[in-house]
Amino acid sequence: MTGAEQPKIHLSGVTRAFDNVRALDAVDLTLMPRQSLVLIGGSGSGKSLLLKCILGLVTPGSGSIEVDGAETVGMADNERMAWMKRFGVLFQRQGLFDSMPIWENISFRLINEDKINPAVARDKAIVRLGQVGLPPETADLFPSEVSGGMQKRVGLARAIATDPDILLLDEPTAGLDPIMSNVIGDLIKERVGDLGASVISIVSDLAVVRNIADNVMMLHEGQVVWSGDVGELDETDNPYVRQFVTQSIEGLSLIHI
Repeated sequence: MTGAEQPKIHLSGVTRAFDNVRALDAVDLTLMPRQSLVLIGGSGSGKSLLLKCILGLVTPGSGSIEVDGAETVGMADNERMAWMKRFGVLFQRQGLFDSMPIWENISFRLINEDKINPAVARDKAIVRLGQVGLPPETADLFPSEVSGGMQKRVGLARAIATDPDILLLDEPTAGLDPIMSNVIGDLIKERVGDLGASVISIVSDLAVVRNIADNVMMLHEGQVVWSGDVGELDETDNPYVRQFVTQSIEGLSLIHI
């Protein structure tokens, strides 16, 4: 990256309150092209909400969100729909359509937006299933017929189906065994390294953080309490990061029940 390179996503002072409580408090964030940024922090720290603000699903009370230098806060609905095509999104609970077989879930945008022939789209879906470690016969099953871990992988297959240049992934390896977590981690790195995608992931597993992250940002009570290179995780004396790295139940409270 060069010093003159424009950020893919840039947030400045993003704040969002609910019932006068700031769930996001003046958050700054910069994601450069071909960079993998991982968000860490306890439950309720604002990580998922931050992704929703970037997507425009939640409007911040104040602050700026730029994508490739263009302001997106206040963007008209029709403009946002076109702009959203460049994103691939994995929601925390996958958000699969129960009434559609898995191949249609993966190919939804290919069929409905890109108008690709369904037979061709099904073939593309099977390729994506293979990339997340699922066999071709999975394509004709319904989400209710596969495990939660398989649904997670289907959600990731859908997120990458259109080769988006920006990926927002909420807990992409949650509920997966260590081997499959490595497979998914390598897939995320491939999207960044070989295809030039830019990725923001929410990750709770420290091994996955180390595997996929270029940079890490930690949120606590809606505020950024630390950010830096992934290699600095083990070196920083930041108490929030130290508790995350050591997985200690003693010290600062990172979890809100």
